[in-house]
Amino acid sequence: MMAVTAARRRATGSSTALHGLMAVGGIIMVLFLVAHMYGNLKVFSGQAAFDGYSAYLRTILEPLLPYAGALWILRVILLLSVGAHILAAFVLWHRARAATGGRGGYRYLSTANRRGVQRSYASFTMRWGGITIALFVIYHLLHLTVNVIAPGGASESPYTRMVNGFSIWWVVLSYAVALAALGLHLRHGIFSALASLGANTSTTTRRRYNQAAVLVTAVLLIGFLVPPLCILAGWVGP
Repeated sequence: MMAVTAARRRATGSSTALHGLMAVGGIIMVLFLVAHMYGNLKVFSGQAAFDGYSAYLRTILEPLLPYAGALWILRVILLLSVGAHILAAFVLWHRARAATGGRGGYRYLSTANRRGVQRSYASFTMRWGGITIALFVIYHLLHLTVNVIAPGGASESPYTRMVNGFSIWWVVLSYAVALAALGLHLRHGIFSALASLGANTSTTTRRRYNQAAVLVTAVLLIGFLVPPLCILAGWVGP
């Protein structure tokens, strides 16, 4: 009996650590999104400002670091955060399934009073939403970063690539769909991260966590969606 109790304690502690790892990885990704949104909004300052900002990112800390060195450090940190986030989510999902005979899914927290609807919502937004986002990020990088995919026309100018791409309705639509998946993922993920890292889980505190999650999600979605919509409307362009 004591051995079983000790095993349960280890499993609980391990799950708590995994929730914490997911939370930290998620917070790093949110900070990246804030910085990325800031960069996207520079499109309203014109081509010189947008392209200049893009070039600046590759010269940060020169000559202490080589060209694009700081950018690659940030990319590695982001990739490690994403990897840790996905790994922790998969392990927790697998444990939940094993504990419920294959019927379980991702849960907000390891508490007993969750509803089935909440688990279904969490499972959809965190698993399938995450897959949708991952696929779009690959396309997005090939389009606007690597310059391999060029809807609207290829260009060495990041500003021109962005304007060319978002001048096409289906590109903007795919971007909006990906943002919708991101919004669901963010809203639940931010709430879960705050709840995982927070010591106080009272009803009032959880309500504040939810309000913070909704606010951050809304700001990011609006910030990311406004530039492509304005480009599509013809308000931003060459």
